[in-house]
Amino acid sequence: MKRVVILFSKEGSNMENIIKKLHPHKIFVVAVITNNPKARGIAKAKALGINTVILNHKEFDSREKFDEKLVEIITGFDVDLTILAGFMRILTPIFTSRIKAINIHPSLLPAFKGANALKRSYESDQAKVGVSTHFVTDELDGGKIIMQKSFDKSGMSFEEFEKKIHECEHEIYPLSVLKALDLE
Repeated sequence: MKRVVILFSKEGSNMENIIKKLHPHKIFVVAVITNNPKARGIAKAKALGINTVILNHKEFDSREKFDEKLVEIITGFDVDLTILAGFMRILTPIFTSRIKAINIHPSLLPAFKGANALKRSYESDQAKVGVSTHFVTDELDGGKIIMQKSFDKSGMSFEEFEKKIHECEHEIYPLSVLKALDLE
């Protein structure tokens, strides 16, 4: 069985969705790791019986030092894939050169890379919007696309748009995990 670790920073809805849909019958989630000791996803992971590691990035004096410790923890778990599920940290080459990882992004990449993509996508004049999953590389949101799901946002309020984005994420991220692990 393929072993994974999931990184998250806030609510953990994508983390929870992946665990509920894939663990332990398709993949084994060895642990979840958060950089935010106040993340609401911690309670979700613990309720699902998943080993939870808190690695507060504020306890490190540089991104590189944080990434060194993160890589040490992940490699200690001997995983096949690391899944970024709302992990709100820009990772350095210390991480990206050593860890096979995938990410989800709330836009149709290459559009709206980086922060605030949800808001920028909604406020754009593009009618066709959506979500993307991709491999993590040194280039922010620039790795090879695994999967995309699009929809027409015409006439949607921001709340409707955000809800639809999350529905798309919950649909394609588990499928993307399986594809990245050659399990589809």
